[in-house]
Amino acid sequence: MTLTKNSRLALIAWAVIAAVIIIDQAVKLWVKTHFYLGEDIEILSWFHLRFIQNNGMAFGIELGSKLFLTLFRMVLVGFLVWYIVRLVRAARVPAGYMAAVALVTAGAFGNIVDCVFYGEIFNNPYPPQTASFVPWGEGYGGIFHGYVVDMLYFPLFSFRWPQWMPVVGGDMFSFFDPVFNIADAAITVGMAMIILFYSKWIGTVSEHEKVS
Repeated sequence: MTLTKNSRLALIAWAVIAAVIIIDQAVKLWVKTHFYLGEDIEILSWFHLRFIQNNGMAFGIELGSKLFLTLFRMVLVGFLVWYIVRLVRAARVPAGYMAAVALVTAGAFGNIVDCVFYGEIFNNPYPPQTASFVPWGEGYGGIFHGYVVDMLYFPLFSFRWPQWMPVVGGDMFSFFDPVFNIADAAITVGMAMIILFYSKWIGTVSEHEKVS
């Protein structure tokens, strides 16, 4: 059976969203229940699994309260889902643009799950104990106040600044320091795809297709 362009775009969008959310949450749950907070396991010299938690945006950026950030993510995801539906109905955009928007949507939703539910269903023990599931309401924080789980760390290279340099002389510099998760990676890849390859398609529906 031949799929229409609308059907192909819908399949791409929901398949990407489902795959990212499932993989992201599976990895987070495994790390959360098998690593103690701060534990670092070297897979390769330039790739570690390091369990940290944060209440900020992608890559651990701090911005406002947990509740504000969670509500912001929820509004963003609602808008992106609405936008995807419009794109599917219009059937005007290339598949790559749809995949990119779906990556951003899935990444934002993946971190919402942590913020909304993890504080209710997990304890948060001191190292070296690992977290475990608890009955609803007995977790480390209320609903909307969970921490986002990060684990992907890529210390690609490091060096020490020469002593003669002002301000940073003698300090260590390492790249890449932020620890992130699969949801963060999906947002970053999706945004990079849009900016580099599909920027001309932004706003296509609102300009050319009116959907009631």
